Amino acid sequence: MANSYEMIAARVTGVEQITPLIKRFTLVRQDGQALPGFTGGSHIIVQMQGADGRRFSNAYSLMSDPADTREYQIGVRLEEQSKGGSAFMHGEVQVGSELTISTPNNLFALDPAAGKHVLIAGGIGITPFLAQLHELRAQGTDYELHYAFRAPEHGAFQDELNAGPHAARTQFYIDSLERKLDLAGLLGNLAADAHVYVCGPKPLIDAVIATAKLLGIADRRVHWEQFAATPASGGAFTVVLAKSGRELRVEEGMSILQAIEKTNAAQVECLCREGVCGTCETRILEGEAEHFDQYLSDEEKAAQQTMMLCVSRARSERLVLDL
Repeated sequence: MANSYEMIAARVTGVEQITPLIKRFTLVRQDGQALPGFTGGSHIIVQMQGADGRRFSNAYSLMSDPADTREYQIGVRLEEQSKGGSAFMHGEVQVGSELTISTPNNLFALDPAAGKHVLIAGGIGITPFLAQLHELRAQGTDYELHYAFRAPEHGAFQDELNAGPHAARTQFYIDSLERKLDLAGLLGNLAADAHVYVCGPKPLIDAVIATAKLLGIADRRVHWEQFAATPASGGAFTVVLAKSGRELRVEEGMSILQAIEKTNAAQVECLCREGVCGTCETRILEGEAEHFDQYLSDEEKAAQQTMMLCVSRARSERLVLDL
């Protein structure tokens, strides 16, 4: 069931403008102790509170070296349709700001069974790979990084990658310069023991998954992560809260969590609102869910035992939940 996080009081010790839309934030514990250990691909939940009392909560990949837990680093892209979190981080957070962060969780870990790791990043999707690169180099494992972005000024951390120990294993693809990523060519030459990892915009993730399927690459060898909630699509449906007997209509474009909060029908904890933290996992008593989260495994989704209220919807007209 729902994941349990320890929350940590943190302080911002560094803010760097990396590209016009991306900032890097360095965080330490307020009590001066070391932060919890993590592995490449891990994320944390960052909770923010404005002077007006508004609260925001977003998930961000850890991009610093897992071997050094004196500090964490995250990269935050200013989203055009921000729900408030990225705008707050860019506009309000500065050196000395105090935030609350969660202990790390990893839904995008490197697979130890892989003989080679092929990393494909798009835009801000580079961040989890930066931590994984530290691990791969330390382990002496074979890897390569393919990083695509719109224009030279949007290539976050490109200079660091070019100047660092991963330069020979990194290739850049820049749309404005007509340097396109050829997924069919890349994945078509994949070794039998190689695994593919992709993080970035949904079109890139979908293209990698589709190309891998077309080439007959097993699903277990393709790993992906996207920190953006899938838009609530599909028609309206009814949710029944079994403990109170209340029935709620979840309209098109609305999440179950939003419908519950709008009517104060139940208390539901949710840290991320993006289907990655697991805190809003709820048991399904009747009906079937259309799962859009990244927290549950494919087997757990098929079992239809639980769902994430922040992003997932009903496949049936009526859904009864253990709330």
